[in-house]
Amino acid sequence: MSGSKVFSVTTKGKETVAAILPVQEHWLPLSNLDLLLPPLNVGVFFCYKKQSAKANPFAAMVSTLKAALGQVLVTYYPFAGEIVVNSVGEPELLCNDRGVDFIEAYADVELPELNLYDPNESVEGKLMPKKKEGVLCVQATELKCGGVVVACTFDHRVADAYSTNMFLVAWAETGRSKPLSRLPSFRRSLLTPRRPGSYDVAIGNLYVSVSSIPPPRRSPTEAVNRIYYITAEDIALLQSSAGEGRTKLEAFTAYLWRLLAKSSDPKEKSCRMGVVVDGRSRLAASTNKSMENYFGNVLSIPFGTLDVKVLHESELSDVADDLHAWVSAAATGEHFLGLVDWVESRRPEALVASIYCEEAGGPACLVSSGRRFPVREVDFGWGKPAFGSYHFPWGSSAAGYVMPMPSARENGDWVVYAHLMPRIVEVIEEEEPAVFRPLTAEYYLAPVEEKAMAVAINGK
Repeated sequence: MSGSKVFSVTTKGKETVAAILPVQEHWLPLSNLDLLLPPLNVGVFFCYKKQSAKANPFAAMVSTLKAALGQVLVTYYPFAGEIVVNSVGEPELLCNDRGVDFIEAYADVELPELNLYDPNESVEGKLMPKKKEGVLCVQATELKCGGVVVACTFDHRVADAYSTNMFLVAWAETGRSKPLSRLPSFRRSLLTPRRPGSYDVAIGNLYVSVSSIPPPRRSPTEAVNRIYYITAEDIALLQSSAGEGRTKLEAFTAYLWRLLAKSSDPKEKSCRMGVVVDGRSRLAASTNKSMENYFGNVLSIPFGTLDVKVLHESELSDVADDLHAWVSAAATGEHFLGLVDWVESRRPEALVASIYCEEAGGPACLVSSGRRFPVREVDFGWGKPAFGSYHFPWGSSAAGYVMPMPSARENGDWVVYAHLMPRIVEVIEEEEPAVFRPLTAEYYLAPVEEKAMAVAINGK
């Protein structure tokens, strides 16, 4: 295993990249579902191996990134705008082509030396840019070995991961001089409240008013960031143990829920688990309107609570059945239509998902599926990424955050980003047999063929 290295990052340049064509200044209201997101920034990064010898290759890469960004911002103009608070205190998106801050940097480290298992050490504050203004910022970092890391930080109120994935693919397609495979839709009318509104009162359990949240009852414990990988074989075993009809994500989440219970102390009686549900396909089926290319947030965050004792004693299939029940209740078009109506009835009150908030009981976590993460499609013309991951240290002391994504190795493995309390990380890493395996350079830099050969030899 390659050793990690403490390294420094030097900023070599910074400029603001705007759309190459004039954008008519206008306001784009945030939808009712956007208004459910607090002002949080989300990161995503991609690692590229050293390219063949060329004259000043990093300069050429940066030129491609900037030129393609200027072009794609014509279509994805919300990312070149800024959030402004209106007269009633609600955030709105001003599409004014402010532009995207673009940072060029150099890191005195080689790609195999990056300790990506611990993003606190290698990514946060070094490879991931801090967004100070606007909606999106970008950092391209040249590594000592000639490799490159491209990282973005964006305002979650403007886009969810689905929307950002569309943008990343479009940016890469533009870098390769390819036509855009998808065009985003900014039709806020797709999420217009009904008249009269109608919603299930149970939505009030999933979201609460920010003003009603009491002060923390305990000093916050600082969470840590980790990146793991899970083999395709282990994913299949979890799904098999979770029972017939259960998805891989349901099996994974049920397994994680039981690990949360193991991390609880004797005073903690229950554990909460939340799941991010994307409503695009559900709304499309309910309204007969296409939501496939909708840009914005179309998320709901249901959660369940189980006694620690129950989680200790239950089979994985029983936990997965409980999880499936409350996730399914939120995975309908009517749920999302009702959520839009519920927010409308409370505007301009600031609202937030209950899972973000501290409650009596034990540990809590939110799982967001990154199964659509297009890691191998973010090719700007110099090769596919060797590795990619979201990065979301959201700052909540009440709940952790975990996102499983497809591995860039394209072999069915998952890469899992985790932002969790140290005691939960300890339980995860002590579990036998190991499912969460610490990410290593040997894993993400090794040829896929070697992995496939090893599986064949071992008969797995």
